[in-house]
Amino acid sequence: MHDFHMPDTAPPSGKTHPLVARLTTEFGWPRLENAHDLREFTTRPGAHCLFVPGDAARNLETPDAAVVLPELRQAFQNAFDCAVVGDGIETELRETTRVLKTPSFLFFRDGDFLGGIEKIRDWDDYIARTSHILAAKG
Repeated sequence: MHDFHMPDTAPPSGKTHPLVARLTTEFGWPRLENAHDLREFTTRPGAHCLFVPGDAARNLETPDAAVVLPELRQAFQNAFDCAVVGDGIETELRETTRVLKTPSFLFFRDGDFLGGIEKIRDWDDYIARTSHILAAKG
């Protein structure tokens, strides 16, 4: 028999998972809704991490990633600031960076894309990948 996988063509749910919403409400991270917001945030001095949540109703890893990112930021002693990517720019941003799977963390420094981490990983993998990405010149 052939393994056949049906692509997920369901429309996004349009609802923000509470753990994703917490990033903007409790932590005060901006939600980037358009290209202007994206450019303004990523071109600030320093390192930045964009959380691309995807649709939490279809991707069960999204809430986990929303919990991991604040912990990762803390582990790196706030070496980068964070924002949440809104639905309106998510697809184009994923295609531009070639980090296609969600949830993902996209790292920028001074407007330059440094790299991304897709899907849920082991903690040690997050530490190693983030260290490598932040060491990049950009």
